[in-house]
Amino acid sequence: MNTTPNETLFPLGVVAATPGVIAALELRGSLLFHLLHRHGRGDWGDLAETDQAANEQALRTDAPLCSAYTLTEPQTRIFVITEGDRSSTSLLLEAEQ
Repeated sequence: MNTTPNETLFPLGVVAATPGVIAALELRGSLLFHLLHRHGRGDWGDLAETDQAANEQALRTDAPLCSAYTLTEPQTRIFVITEGDRSSTSLLLEAEQ
């Protein structure tokens, strides 16, 4: 996607994170806004190409959007999911899905 550095492709709505995500991010400093910014700009992270293509299609429809980001030491995978109506975005650990 071609966006300017601060431009987002869709609204995030109300943002919520599970306690597991908050604990994982506390170990690494403040990455929450960085992950939300990447997601909002269409940087889908570690998703397979087919899932990234589904997100590109979902930008034009009312389908949910999902990103996955893998953090290191200890390795943790965080999913960022925006509802199809763009009313909310949730962050959760892979184990919490």
